Amino acid sequence: MAGTDEEAVAAADDALYVLTAALLTPAKFPSVLGDDYPEACAALGLLPLADGYGLVLGQDGEGARWTVVVDDVSLVAVAIASWDCGMEHDLSPDGRTVVAALPGWPLAVAVAAPDVPAPHDPGPDAADGPPLTPPDAESWGPAQRRLGADEIALRWAVWREQVDDAAFPAPDGSARAADGAEEPAEDGRTEEAGARPDGRPGHSGIRRALAEARAYVDSPPPLGRVRSSFAPGGARTLRADGPGWSLVARTDDIAFVLLDEEPGEVLPVGRGPELPGLLEALDRMAVRPL
Repeated sequence: MAGTDEEAVAAADDALYVLTAALLTPAKFPSVLGDDYPEACAALGLLPLADGYGLVLGQDGEGARWTVVVDDVSLVAVAIASWDCGMEHDLSPDGRTVVAALPGWPLAVAVAAPDVPAPHDPGPDAADGPPLTPPDAESWGPAQRRLGADEIALRWAVWREQVDDAAFPAPDGSARAADGAEEPAEDGRTEEAGARPDGRPGHSGIRRALAEARAYVDSPPPLGRVRSSFAPGGARTLRADGPGWSLVARTDDIAFVLLDEEPGEVLPVGRGPELPGLLEALDRMAVRPL
């Protein structure tokens, strides 16, 4: 058992009203928990098993929040896929698949079980250890930065339409702005991908993130730090994370970088001469959903 005792596991499993679920696998895990799969597992006191886990979030009969960890990943994956399609699906993990019952929820859940008390953390007599809590939406840090990257990946088209390709610097250093358009600001918000061998000013945070992402190609990072998922038109959506930065990109398009040191800022990275090759290399070594 991880983070709880057998009585807590039995109590949560016997009377759990399931509200939602998530996968915790190398290819897909709640990014609020860490930059990679082993870090996400460690946040819950779990070993990073190759097959991963399913996380079932619900309330017990007293209304207390519990996160039940199961090793039947397929069961949870089918339930999530059904819910995403608008279909009803009863998720009832077999007690033999329960690995741990952890107090609290690591994710924000906007719904509650009917006919039970309002969601609250279980008391100290029912749980061994402090309850899990979602990140503070009013602050900025690694968890919020990763959540921001999640949002961009989920709503790529919305974010992409806010970027004018004409504002990216051209390879010769001149702006590709249309007639009458303003020159791009020298603050890195419309940064070209790649190192700066010619000494032109650039955004140091973007340069650092891209350099560390390139290093992943030669020295593979912890499992799950680079992930690849489906995108329309035969492209792939890439997600890479590192200390203080997150990158979201489409293999046939641009990238966005988020940084811990720039709260709430989304920094576009133009394709330029180097980004396509970097994205292709990252995609080849990325973890993909089965």
